[in-house]
Amino acid sequence: MPFLMGFDIFVVAFVILIVLTIAMGVRTVPQGYAYTVERFGRYSRTLGPGLGLIVPYVEKIGKRVNVMEQVLDVPSQEAFTRDNAGVTIDAAAFYQILDAARASYEVSNLNQALLVLTMTNIRTVVGSMDLDQLLSHRDEINEKLLRVLDAAASPWGAKVTRVEIKDILPPADLAGAMARQMKAEREKRAAVLEAEGLRQAEILRAEGDKQAQILSAEGRKEAAFRDAEARERQAEAEAKATTMVSDAITRGDLSAANFIVAEKYIEALRAMATAPNQKVVIVPIEAAGLAGTLGGIAELTRAVFGEGGASSRPARTVPAVGGQARS
Repeated sequence: MPFLMGFDIFVVAFVILIVLTIAMGVRTVPQGYAYTVERFGRYSRTLGPGLGLIVPYVEKIGKRVNVMEQVLDVPSQEAFTRDNAGVTIDAAAFYQILDAARASYEVSNLNQALLVLTMTNIRTVVGSMDLDQLLSHRDEINEKLLRVLDAAASPWGAKVTRVEIKDILPPADLAGAMARQMKAEREKRAAVLEAEGLRQAEILRAEGDKQAQILSAEGRKEAAFRDAEARERQAEAEAKATTMVSDAITRGDLSAANFIVAEKYIEALRAMATAPNQKVVIVPIEAAGLAGTLGGIAELTRAVFGEGGASSRPARTVPAVGGQARS
């Protein structure tokens, strides 16, 4: 009976040992991490995310490495530029472990190594640049630091993805001088822009006056051309009418001449009678001469329109009293 009891205890202990052994051989690796496996203290392999198996009592988990991108905050440090200006610089570096084995066994403390490397290279880059260049070329500084740090971290199985300069603080007195310089530059730029605006306005105003004068001159030229053309046509018409009257007189027909004389005579009377500053017109004229003129017009009308036209109307006589005509 004691033998059976001892055997049962042995079986239970053996089963417990087997369960513990199996549990020791199973490892669960979370996402974003990589576990290194060491066999008798020597690196064997790397377990990726998920379920992994190791040989109990022979292998063990060595390093639990974070393979996600991480940020390294670089503390503020003093540095001097090429023109001996002291500045305070804050920076941040982003890196990611690509090879867990080299990051675990090639360097004892990866974060500390990257921090020292970043601070040293920041001083080097700042010392190679002037203050004005340092303040206005942050992208260039970031690029130089990234190139140097990535090359240095590559043997450690890490990749530096980004380096950012957070702040660059010059001394207080130097910052005041820079502020005054910036104010002077802005005032100068404002004065230049104002002068340029006035100059441009004067140019545009002069261009507008020039264009207006050109258009006015072109208008006067066109008007003069039209007036000359109108006078030319009027002269041609008068010449043609004179030619026709001359031809009629040559043929012995005096009606055309009487018509021209009567027309000019009546136009002269109308001009004197319709003058805006003249209400009473005294004309020393003979009634017989006026009647003869009107008679000539009547004969000319009969000759032009025939006996049945305007000749059928009785001729109006203009009374003359004392040689005065009132309108």
